[in-house]
This record gives sequence, structure tokens and C-alpha cells, in this order.
Amino acid sequence: MKFAIIKERKSPPDRRVVFSPETLKKASQLFPQATFKVEASNIRVFPDEAYRSQGFEVVHDVSDCDVLIGVKEVPVDYLIPNKSYFFFSHTIKKQPYNRDLLRSILEKNITLYDHETIVRENGARLIGFGRYAGIVGAYNGFRAWGLKHDAWNLPKAETLADQQALIAQLNTIALPPIKILLTGSGKVAGGAKEMLDAMNIKQVEVAAYLDQTFDEPVYCVIDVLDYNKRNDGQVIDNLDFFNHPEAYESNFMRFAKVTDFFIAGHFYGDGAPYLFTREDAKSKDFNISVVADISCDIDGPVATTIRPSTIAEPIYGYEPQTETEIDFKDSKAIVVMAVDNLPCELPKDASEGFGSLFLEYVLPAFFNADKDGILQRAKVTENGKLTERFAYLQDYVDGK
Repeated sequence: MKFAIIKERKSPPDRRVVFSPETLKKASQLFPQATFKVEASNIRVFPDEAYRSQGFEVVHDVSDCDVLIGVKEVPVDYLIPNKSYFFFSHTIKKQPYNRDLLRSILEKNITLYDHETIVRENGARLIGFGRYAGIVGAYNGFRAWGLKHDAWNLPKAETLADQQALIAQLNTIALPPIKILLTGSGKVAGGAKEMLDAMNIKQVEVAAYLDQTFDEPVYCVIDVLDYNKRNDGQVIDNLDFFNHPEAYESNFMRFAKVTDFFIAGHFYGDGAPYLFTREDAKSKDFNISVVADISCDIDGPVATTIRPSTIAEPIYGYEPQTETEIDFKDSKAIVVMAVDNLPCELPKDASEGFGSLFLEYVLPAFFNADKDGILQRAKVTENGKLTERFAYLQDYVDGK
């Protein structure tokens, strides 16, 4: 079987890759029956010569390969018919802007495996860039704080080599005794927490965070039952919240009253209450001045996030009374950092971490008859049709 690491062609350019040269070398040693080729690229974080030095053929034509592996969407004109592809297609939530992409995949008889659909039997994601989104998002939030309050001027994350370089920069700043709130319990929140801990910021429990004042910066991590409550007053468990979100209302304002800097690292499920609304943000009790919204759900659970921001222009201001965007330096502005492709700012670390997981969970499935069902669950299209698992996308494909 022949595998190709393909060139990223989506704009703006993405320097990430699924396999670093070293991880690809491990793959070739573990699976000697496989052939790996690398499509030449002048933007990839690892230069072509780094792959050649590991013994891989770098080519301009990968049409002789069976399985083509990328990160972002492949432009329609570059899709090769009758091949198998891995990439983030951004179609499984019926994203309108990629309908034509999925149609072309079906028309060209391509077998699509979406990285987002590589899951365990219980539906839990196996691979992703979430941790790196959390790492960069936390850094960008502190950078935004410094710019808003004229306290420090950190370099952009994209100019730094790796996570350790980000941490080194953060450890040059002197934080005031602010309260930092982090939502979430998954890989995104975990990445953000790594950065808070690397800065030696004290973690406190919910009761202390809400009721006490501190002479040093502190942070608190909260999960869904901390910022939501059942309408009938019962306290059950997270599963009840996930199964019956309509039975809950937000209790986030008790945190907003005492929080200075909010890092949103949670996953938001359909039907769940918003954390805070635009009306909440207008309240005199709303104390948050900087929001690092890693989750980046537009016009959703974090009401200050009215649009995504970009790596080039990562922060903007939100004026709560008029519900409009203003200069983030304005005294009335809540600062919002809502970059929606954060891992792109840490391409080396993100690629190395992602590749290790792909090697552990995905590649073996091609050589063990997919005994754990990894490929079967991840397969979105096959033989020019949607698979049964993704048949719900048919009306999306049809334009309905």
C-alpha cells in the first residue's frame, strides 16, 4: 500500500503536516510493507530536505499512491479520483461553504476519512489539534491582556518556535492579582491549563474563587455543572446535562462578577444554555475585561464573540451596550481573542503531536484488518456514496 503526505493548498497557508520526518520514519519501520512518499511543499514547517534525509522520496506527483494524507481541505481541482483521503473536510456539521467539496468527493469516487471522525466506539475523539489550540489560545489571551492594559507587549505566537518558547515569554511578565477562569475538561482546556501551570499561577477551587480575594493571580477550572444548574434544583451529573440540556439554565454570571480574564476552552453542545448572553454582558456586575475564546462559536454561548479573528489580527473590542465591535483599546471595550485556527501558530509542535496519535491509532488499522473499527467509523464516503454512519448528510449534499 502506498501512502502520500500531500501538500497543503488551502489559503491562507497552513504549515502543519500529519507526519513529521521523524514520525514518518517510525511509521516506515513499523510497517515495512507500506511505501511512503512526500509531495514537495515550500510552506510545510518541515522542509523537503528533512524528509529526504530520512530516506523518503519527495515528488511532485502522488497520483500513484493509494492513500493521501493531509490536514486541511483539499481544493476541488486537486482531488484525484478513486483515491482514499484523510483531511479535515469541515462537512460533517453541514457547513455550507464546503458543500461543493463533499459533492466533488462523491462524484470522483473518493473514499474520505475525516480526521474529526476518527473516534473510539463510544464516540470520543482519538486525534486532533485541541491541545495546541489551548496552548496558543492561553498565550494569545495573556498577550491581549498586556496590549489592552498597556502592561506588556508579547511577540505573536507564530513568531516563536514551540511551546517552550511561549512559556519563556509568559514567564517574563509580572501578572497583577487577577482572577482567571478556564472552562472545559477536554484537550483544549488541558492545553490552556498547561500554560497556566507553567507560569506557576495558583489554582483555587470554586468556593474560594467566588468568595475570596487574593494578593496574587489565581485561576479556577470549571466544568458544565459549575456554570449550569437544573431548573428544578436537582444536582445529578454531567451525563444528565449532556442528555437533557433543555432542563438547565446558565449559572455563569456568578463567575463573571469576579473574573478578570476568561479562557473559554469548553465544548458547546447543541441545545445547551449559553454561558452568558449579550444582556448579561451589559450588566454592571459583568467584570470580565479579556476573553480568550478558544471554542470560537460565533454569536453563541460566549456572547462577546461576534466574529472569528485571524492570526494576522487576533484581537478586537466588543462594546456591550451597543453590541458592536470597537477598538479594543477603547475604555468601553471587552477584548476578544477568537482566532479559529490557533494550532497553525504552533505548526511544529502541533504536527509532531498529531502525527504520534495518527501513528498510534490510525495507521495500524490498515494492517490489522481494522480490528477496532477505526477506519470503518471514520469513513464518510465510499463507492460514490455516503456511508451509513453519515447518511444524514444526504440532504446537505442535495442542497436542501
